[in-house]
Amino acid sequence: MVAADREHLNVVSEEDSSKRRQILDGARKVFMDFGFDGASMGEIARAATVSKGTLYVYFADKCALFEAILEQEALQYGQVVFNFDPARDAETTLKDFGQAYIHLLCRPGGGSAIRTVMAIAERMPDVGRRYYLRVLDKTINRLSEYLKAHVASGDLKIDDCDLAASQFMELCKASLFLPFVFQAAPAPSEERKAEVIDSATRMFLAAYRAK
Repeated sequence: MVAADREHLNVVSEEDSSKRRQILDGARKVFMDFGFDGASMGEIARAATVSKGTLYVYFADKCALFEAILEQEALQYGQVVFNFDPARDAETTLKDFGQAYIHLLCRPGGGSAIRTVMAIAERMPDVGRRYYLRVLDKTINRLSEYLKAHVASGDLKIDDCDLAASQFMELCKASLFLPFVFQAAPAPSEERKAEVIDSATRMFLAAYRAK
């Protein structure tokens, strides 16, 4: 009897998870098409092909829905493997990180969450703050720790590794991210990404490699 109950609970849990994903996929499309202010729970229910009653069972309002989408975004960032093994040389590590970072930022649909957060951050600063801490700040900190290890070994000479980590990430985005996120250009080609990352790495090491 206990085994049967557990089996039933597993089925319910899987259905719950599937329905939640279905709702989030619909909500993501509506937020992308209409922005946060233009999105309505009715439109989200239609896009997700669920009733409004079902929608409210899972999410209290569109703020909760948007927070859940940002949580998914943070999880996607967390699943990307940035190899910051201190034993790896700086040039290889920076190039590999830059490629993975830009691929993540400029993936199809990757700019929609950032655009929406930017649009509502002034009115809902907690949302912007949480997104920054969960997604961007974690990456800066991990790169900074890697740089500190190479400062300690004498390979790099950097006074402020947090600043240097942010600088490298901005160099990687140059000419790629802003045209993409503002929809002024399509996602950059692999060749263009490689050119920009190579240039960013050369500039960074010219400034910070130990003389």
